[in-house]
Amino acid sequence: MPDLETVLAALAEEMAARPDRGEVASYIPQLGKIDPQRFGIAVALADGRMLVAGDADEPFSIQSISKIFTLTLALGKVGDALWRRVGREPSGNPFNSIIQLEHERGIPRNPFINSGAIVVTDVLLAGHQPREAIGEILRFVQFLAEDDTVFIDKDVAASEKATGYRNVALANYMRAFDNLNHAPELALGVYFHHCAIAMSCRQLALSGRFLAHGGKSPSTGHSVISPERARRILALMLTCGHYDGSGDFAFRVGIPGKSGVGGGILGIVPGIASIAVWSPGLNENGNSRLGSIVLEKLAKAMDWSIFAP
Repeated sequence: MPDLETVLAALAEEMAARPDRGEVASYIPQLGKIDPQRFGIAVALADGRMLVAGDADEPFSIQSISKIFTLTLALGKVGDALWRRVGREPSGNPFNSIIQLEHERGIPRNPFINSGAIVVTDVLLAGHQPREAIGEILRFVQFLAEDDTVFIDKDVAASEKATGYRNVALANYMRAFDNLNHAPELALGVYFHHCAIAMSCRQLALSGRFLAHGGKSPSTGHSVISPERARRILALMLTCGHYDGSGDFAFRVGIPGKSGVGGGILGIVPGIASIAVWSPGLNENGNSRLGSIVLEKLAKAMDWSIFAP
């Protein structure tokens, strides 16, 4: 087995020199300002080691990666009743498609596309004011990262609110089918804020460790969620975590992952590692171009596919 530290250093050097970096998510103006040359990676290993390369300590907007954490919280609140309001199937469509939502009468295909994540956010709003729900989500992520410097980038949240007309349409459409219990603007306010959580690769890798360790925090040994629930979240990450590029990511990389249009990807190798990679340029499916490439190369070099014998 090659030395992981050497592999990471070589990959970071290779990625720094690549010209084909994809396009930043300019439809969210604040994200359009990010330098596409940035690249970072962090690997939190089961033995407690943290290996990093590149811009691993630079905070970035995690965007849809936050949907892992809101799904975890929502399942803790309502359990399997959640699946009456959101499905568990890959979408095969862009993450903000309204056509599929119309065809399926307001029931989102899965919790990782925008409509599904808005329903999950609606669940977290129950009994709370939006500010309280936002605080609960942020505290949970800070708890997982063991770092209270994780923050919400208010400029990114404001930028999303100012331009998120498609998400407004999705929320109103689901409300029309009684699949949103709160006013659309309240659910969307919380949604835009949790997508604007800013973290570094190091912090994000630490936040994903509970999924790599059967639902337990490796630092304390305490259970965050049950092993069964951790497996189910990982299954959804594998099949739905990269929008309509999920099948290709599973084929090429072979580990559960969740991407965000900020250019981050959280990948989980069960029992072995939690990996966070960030490169702001996106491919045609809205996933980090270099992030996807480097995870494919890393999984191949370390034989980390969950399909390995």
